[in-house]
Amino acid sequence: MTFVSPSEPLILAAVRTPFGRRGGAFRDTRPDTLLAAAIDGVLQRAGLPAERVGDVLAGCVSQAGEQGANIARQALLLAGLPEHVPGVSMNRMCGSSQFATHAAAQAVAAGDLDFAIGCGVESMSRVPMFLDLTLGQGDFHGFDGLHPDLLARYPIPHQVESAERVAEHWSLGRAELDAFAIESHRRAEAARAAGVHREILAQAGVDKDGQPIRLAHDEGIRAVIDPAKMAAMQPVFRSADAGVVTAANASQMSDGAAAVLIGSRRASADFGLKPVARFRARVAVGSDPVMQLTGVIPATRLALQRAGLSIRDLDWIEVNEAFASVALCFAREFEPDIGKLNPWGGAIAHGHPLGATGAGLLAKMLSGLAHVDGQLGLQVMCIGHGMATATIVERL
Repeated sequence: MTFVSPSEPLILAAVRTPFGRRGGAFRDTRPDTLLAAAIDGVLQRAGLPAERVGDVLAGCVSQAGEQGANIARQALLLAGLPEHVPGVSMNRMCGSSQFATHAAAQAVAAGDLDFAIGCGVESMSRVPMFLDLTLGQGDFHGFDGLHPDLLARYPIPHQVESAERVAEHWSLGRAELDAFAIESHRRAEAARAAGVHREILAQAGVDKDGQPIRLAHDEGIRAVIDPAKMAAMQPVFRSADAGVVTAANASQMSDGAAAVLIGSRRASADFGLKPVARFRARVAVGSDPVMQLTGVIPATRLALQRAGLSIRDLDWIEVNEAFASVALCFAREFEPDIGKLNPWGGAIAHGHPLGATGAGLLAKMLSGLAHVDGQLGLQVMCIGHGMATATIVERL
């Protein structure tokens, strides 16, 4: 007989806002407003009274300006949670809100909390990326804010350069990267048109003329892509004859928030709440800080090992498309069923609001598993300075 712990952490609900383009529909919306909407939305979705939440753990990368001063605490109060509920903000770079869900689950598993929210937010329109590193001293032109001894040991480049090195290592050409990007948009548009994103909570925004709208889908998706125009785009950093990474085959800068409600098996049953999934593995790894983006490979191997699964056992695989080269090197290493790899497209199409993406992809994957009546899903993300987070869930 298998022992089932009463403190086993279960996912009760997972939601996200639409991801808006940088300078788009959410350009006038504060990040704490977006996060408050996700926090309130996940509680409404699950039917849990707000006063039962034990802690709110929020991922956010650029913790400065409107995202400074512990945005988790500010957002939960904006959402109407009572004063006794604490909040903490954390930065594991692109894996921030995925790790926030891990940390929330760990607190529940330890018996410290009955219910916790793992969430995340990023407004790349209102809080420029690297604002916390430049400290208001101007635009980001390199990692000058990092310790010189660290840079002497690890000459950490911009992630775009790491993406170029990944492409070189796995012999990924420009045409292959662009084709992957086009397919990301095609899949994302098909999912949008089919109305399958049950995890998305429509939010108020503005159109290009500043008129009020209600955004109910990811703003960055392009229904039509011109392959010739994409092929004519210049590499971001390298020359045309030496580079393959362009703005078109990399993730879009975006605004958004997401939240995941986690509760213990016992407390969830006491409140009559129906869980949607359980965790099979939660992983964070370090990897080469110079290649920087390859941690998805050891993170996936470790997650599969802990879950006792193979890549073929998975019904849904969500690899964050920070760059097409990352998803494609993953595909080269693991040879998954390509139809199960980002079936609804990825960040190249729908965007990557750094601190929100992890929880957002988990919410998206759970919607996807329900849509295809699947059971097992893997979510994995590369992280700056050489790290990765991975989660395997089992739909209930």
